[in-house]
Amino acid sequence: MSTAVVTGVGVIAPSGIGADFWPAVRDGRRALGRLGRYQPNPYPVVVAGEVTGFEPEGRVDPRIAVQTDRFTHFALAATDLALHDAALDPAAVPDYRFGVVTASYSGGVEFGQREIQALWRSGPEHVGPYQSIAWFYAASSGQLSIKHGLRGPSTVLVADEAGGLDVFATARDELARGARAMLAGGAEAPFCPYSMCGQLGIGLLSAGEDPDTAYLPYTAEAAGFAPGEGGAVLVVEDADAAAARGAPARAVVAGHGATFTGIGRFPDSAEGLARAARQALADAGCRPEEVDVVFLDAIADPRADQAEAQALRSLFGDRAVPVTAPKTGYGRCYAGAAPLDVATAVLAIEHGAVPPTPGVTGCRFDLDLVTGAARPLDVRTALVLARGLHGSNSALVLRRPETS
Repeated sequence: MSTAVVTGVGVIAPSGIGADFWPAVRDGRRALGRLGRYQPNPYPVVVAGEVTGFEPEGRVDPRIAVQTDRFTHFALAATDLALHDAALDPAAVPDYRFGVVTASYSGGVEFGQREIQALWRSGPEHVGPYQSIAWFYAASSGQLSIKHGLRGPSTVLVADEAGGLDVFATARDELARGARAMLAGGAEAPFCPYSMCGQLGIGLLSAGEDPDTAYLPYTAEAAGFAPGEGGAVLVVEDADAAAARGAPARAVVAGHGATFTGIGRFPDSAEGLARAARQALADAGCRPEEVDVVFLDAIADPRADQAEAQALRSLFGDRAVPVTAPKTGYGRCYAGAAPLDVATAVLAIEHGAVPPTPGVTGCRFDLDLVTGAARPLDVRTALVLARGLHGSNSALVLRRPETS
């Protein structure tokens, strides 16, 4: 199997866009606030992580912007950042050798909300033709393929947060089958009333009204997660192809594992999550004692938090491995959450620092949770964990590239 390496990172997140993201998460800055995309009253979720300072103008072709939802705007903008970061011109990659895989959960709900309102207010003749494609989970993959002329594999994975890690395994598989480069990641824009009402049925969203205390996983005050929007797209290349064009490898996509626990069975997710992590480590040829840091799922439900802590105990025994959940600073962004964690892990490997878990000052479990300030650490191997709200578990191992 060819070696898959990350050569470019593009981030659109509440904590920052592009190069602004790393300093914000490294310093543990909070980006949660009162929801402003729509009037939350009478809906109980009022604290969220919103991407501020982002407008499609200047980032998205206006002809495409009117046809697509905000989640696709995020993906298009993140991809431009990633390609620039990788110094990769898609036109320089041979036909059929450059593809894309994105993760999605909500789809184009904000666009759909507007069209539903037009339908009920004015009738079907006032519903635009782009509703048929803008809401679709695969809209971002399709638009990225069209914009950049990507004629290689193109797909979308719908497995909530876990899908945001699975896309990197899919990208690696496609490279093994002959692709030279893949775009991999995901972005979400879930903030509209009908979407949030659907998510409320899961029973895991925080109803806290104070941005400083609404999202506190691993504490006695844990009462659900604050949702977020945004995400990340990364350029994943065949290592030989990247080296041939002089592109430095930022991290190696070394191993992946996936399991299924079952819908609503978070108390039972410890075993499934641990098995996914063991699969990922075995796939990477990596021993548990080689893991330097774990990026946590951080649902902030007492049962889910305990299950995650049990999974780590099963995996590492008494060893105190540094763990972190930077997403408490900007929200849990559904299928965009794991790509953001992967982007953060790549940056942690590069900069030798583990970002903290913003807002959390204590931990009720026996975890070496990084809080307060970033922890200087020589990160060679990072393990990223994710669970979907409907039962999927996923784990990804990233390793520092070997230098000759």
